[in-house]
Amino acid sequence: MKITAIETVPYAIPYTKPLRFASGKVHSAEHVLVRVHTDEGLTGVADAPPRPFTYGETQASVIGVIGTIFGPQLTGMDVFAREQIHALLHRTVGNPAAKSAIDMALWDLAGQALDLNVSRLLGGWTDRMRVAHMLGFATPDRMAAEAERMRDMHGVTVFKVKVGRRPARLDLDVCRRLREVLGDGAELYVDGNRGWTASESAAALRELDGIGITLAEELCPADDVLGRRWLVRNSPVPFVADESATTPAEVTRSLLDGAATAISVKTARTGFTGSQRVLFQCEGMGAEVVMGNQIDGQLGTVCTVAFGAAHASSSRRAGELSNFLDMSDDLLTDPITLTDGTLTVPDGPGLGVAIDPEKLDRYRQDR
Repeated sequence: MKITAIETVPYAIPYTKPLRFASGKVHSAEHVLVRVHTDEGLTGVADAPPRPFTYGETQASVIGVIGTIFGPQLTGMDVFAREQIHALLHRTVGNPAAKSAIDMALWDLAGQALDLNVSRLLGGWTDRMRVAHMLGFATPDRMAAEAERMRDMHGVTVFKVKVGRRPARLDLDVCRRLREVLGDGAELYVDGNRGWTASESAAALRELDGIGITLAEELCPADDVLGRRWLVRNSPVPFVADESATTPAEVTRSLLDGAATAISVKTARTGFTGSQRVLFQCEGMGAEVVMGNQIDGQLGTVCTVAFGAAHASSSRRAGELSNFLDMSDDLLTDPITLTDGTLTVPDGPGLGVAIDPEKLDRYRQDR
């Protein structure tokens, strides 16, 4: 089965409210739908969510690199020759979302061709994952109200709390309010998006430890080498590297240098192939993993739950799988549903999903 074309469709769907965190804020999902077409009539799909404030990609850069470099390079190649395909992709520096979308679309094609679900192809450990919900910046009462709504409506009891504001008192008040409202039955962990210094992070962790947080993610920049190493060594909870450890080489350096003790895996930036390499590396080095979220819509969320459910170590913790609920609409013909705090892998070959052509026409930005 040969690749005949790689299509890119930019689209934008507004969020129901702006999502705010230390490294930026977003008002709409300005993503790129990537479709890989083949000579056997099958089409693989995936979503590329550019995050310019984190990885430097934009809609225009994703479309440009696929249209002018990756598309011409890969046209005519065998869908199953993934190692050859990745060798060509890696000749171009950066562009993680564009590369990952192509990779996941190829896995979607492989599953369709073999009449197997992608999650089974990847490992088939389970068919569902527990869900963690991300709480963006707001007042303590508003963030607590959102957490209560997610618990009462969807059964979610694991929350990732965005922190990193100055002064830190507001974020600490948020965490205290969440613990007060949710009780000891809820799991809370924090993500600073590199917003604090090492000393500010250490002071916050001393107070957060009493609240019972379970993880701390990217509280300070990894480039602050000595401060970060000192902070992680003294952290009372596992310290998660996210945007500072996006490749197997960066994961190795982070873990061996003492800059992290756990790793966030995001299929939106490492696809399925790269995510497996990172995951197996973490297993070999004894590091925990968290399935992260790149503020994904439903298609991206399906990719995350398919990968996370496929492996024992990636399904152990709740995955960050609920941000599609913040979108005012979506593209799938059959929307996914969060029930009893879990998401189930869609049935069917490949990713098991289809794009609604009318909705894509409504939100696409190239017409």
